[in-house]
Order: sequence, then structure tokens, then C-alpha cells
Amino acid sequence: MLPSLQESLDGDEKELESSEEGGSTEERKLEPPPSSHYCLYSYRGSRVAQQRGDSDDGSPSGTNAETPSGDDFSLSLVDTNLPSEVEPELRSFIAKRLSKGAVFEGLGNVASVELRIPGYQVGCYYCLFQQKLLPETATVDSEHNPSEYVVCFLGGSEKGLELFRLELDKYIQGLKNNMNCEERGLENHIKSYLSSWFEDVVCPIQRVVLLFQEKLTFLLHAALSYTPVEVKESDEKTKRDINRFLSVASLQGLIHEGTMTSLCMAMTGEQHKSVVIDCSSSQPQFYNAGSNRFCEDWMQAFLNGAEGGNPFLFRQVLENFKLKAIQDTNNLKRFIRQAEMNHYALFKCYMFLKNCGSGDILLKIVKVEHEEMPEAKSVVAVLEEFMKEALAQSF
Repeated sequence: MLPSLQESLDGDEKELESSEEGGSTEERKLEPPPSSHYCLYSYRGSRVAQQRGDSDDGSPSGTNAETPSGDDFSLSLVDTNLPSEVEPELRSFIAKRLSKGAVFEGLGNVASVELRIPGYQVGCYYCLFQQKLLPETATVDSEHNPSEYVVCFLGGSEKGLELFRLELDKYIQGLKNNMNCEERGLENHIKSYLSSWFEDVVCPIQRVVLLFQEKLTFLLHAALSYTPVEVKESDEKTKRDINRFLSVASLQGLIHEGTMTSLCMAMTGEQHKSVVIDCSSSQPQFYNAGSNRFCEDWMQAFLNGAEGGNPFLFRQVLENFKLKAIQDTNNLKRFIRQAEMNHYALFKCYMFLKNCGSGDILLKIVKVEHEEMPEAKSVVAVLEEFMKEALAQSF
């Protein structure tokens, strides 16, 4: 069983805070938001390590296995915004990880790194990637191997960065594409791209929460019900933030792909059409939007989290929102299976739908999934009638 909404939020907030900057709660409140840094290194030596082969414990085998020789291995700083006093510590940490042969091209890793300045453990995402050869240099000549780089993003805690690992992997692809367009060195827009990682990857959810406030419930409902959302009169950054929020908040990947496709088609075909967000004024306006008690409760959880100003906490709350929705969906499915043979279980289904706060959405999800199952389909039809009568009596 998953914890209750409040228990889940309290636990995650404490864990994220305790792993950020250390110190007492009073001290942490006085600290500024988590700072972010980056480092970009050029790397040489992975191909030599692959030729030697790896031992069972992951370290390179053969001569000089524990410490690559200077001729085989180099990790050179290309660009960073870290203080010069601590950058060598990070370089040493990355060099040790690379020498073990456990870093794979394009797949990022997250770990905790302890640096003298700022004097606490900080989360570190690091990823090895190759720069594609330009057409004029992409020959059969073995001397023209792709350049390899290691990028490091530091900020928050290990747990906090782990929540964004897949997004950071995609962000590295954007960096790789930008670098592939450059023929000479590191241009200004590459520096800007590196320094903007925290704002572009970690902060969008926080910005959406602060923008919509109580109206966030409409966005949560749209994501949960697979209702299309159209954003009008908005700048590109805000539109990207909203789309990012919807993508993360949806249950995509957590329920069957065929069910999700059917739900999208069903919601698009309903009379209320797409949810429209008009951002032409300082206060965005929603049209054709829906809500329920479940989304309203979680909206309040987001607003409560906004008081602390921790951008990582918003992503954790969003993950908990999805997990609770999946738990409720699975509970309803279990009750429906029981109701196929037991009239009392049918009543339990009805009471669950009435009290869970998201019965309108859950019923649509199970209706799509049980469309080809006659007994379950009849149970869902009865539940729909019950819910319609309960809704009519509430007015």
C-alpha cells in the first residue's frame, strides 16, 4: 500500500531536504535555492580501456589496470562555472568512475560528490557522449575518431537529480546536436546551454505551479484524463513548461499503451473538446476545463510545497500524484473483478468511486480496458448509472 497523500509528501520533503545542504532546519531556511554548476571535459582513453577488456569487478584488466597511464588517458577541462579550487576534486571523481569502465556513451549516471566548497555533498549527474564527425572528416581513416566529452551537472541532492535523469539524458542530446553544428571550439550559445541546464530541466514544474496557483487543478485533471490541451497567446518558454508538466503528470508508461491510445481517442471525441489555456493576460484563463476532488487535494499539496521553494520537491509530488492514481485504478480493477461474482463487491466499487475523489476519470479508464470483457463491461455500465444518479442527487 502506498502512504497517504500527506504522509507521502511529508516523508519526501524531509528526505529531499536532509540530502540537500545539511545543517538544521532553521539553517536550511536561510540558505538560497540550490545552486547549479556544470563542467565539460574532453576525454580520451575509453577506446583503450575497451581494447584491454574489463575484469569482473568492472575495472580495466591488463597492465596498469587500476590507474590509466598518461599516454592512454586524459580528462581535460573545456569549460566550467565551478570555483577553480574545487574543480580538480570533481575531475578526480569523474576520472575514477571512467577508469572503472562503468560509464556508457549517452547514458547518464547520478551520484553524490563531496566538495570542499560549498562544503556539503551535492548531487552530480555525469554523462559521456561522442561528437559526430563532420562529413568532410568522416572517412575510413582511423585517425579521425569522434571526439569524446564528459559533461557534469551539479545541484541539489543525488535523490533530487535522479528524478530528472531521463530528462537530463535528453538535454545531453541537445548539447550534442549543438556541438555537432560547430566547427571551431565552444561558442557562446554552447556555454549558455550548459549554464541553463537547471532552469531548463529542473525548474519548469515549479514555474507552472507558481503561474497557475489554484488553477493547477485543471491542468492535473487534463493530464490524468488524457484531455488534449491547447495553449494560446503564450511565449515559447511558458508553452514548453506547460507541455513538460503535462508530459510528466500523465500516466504514460504506467498503464497499457493500447489503453492510453483508446483513452486519448475517447477524450478527443467527447463534447467538451480540448482544454484551452489563454495566456494573453497576467492571469491565465482556462476554458472547457474539468476538475475533481482528487486533483484539488493534490493542487493544494503543490501549493504547500511552493512555500519551501525547493524545485526538486515539485517533481517528487508529481511522481506521488501519479502513483496514487495508479494505485486507485488498480484497486478499482480488483473490486470490479470481485463484483463480477459478488453483489456486495459491486457496492464496494460504488463506494470506492464515490469516495476516492477521481471516480469520473477512473471509470473511464476501466471502461476502455474492459470494453471487450462482457461481465466486467456490465459491471462498469451499472457503476456508470450509479454515479450518474449520485451526481444528479448532489445538485
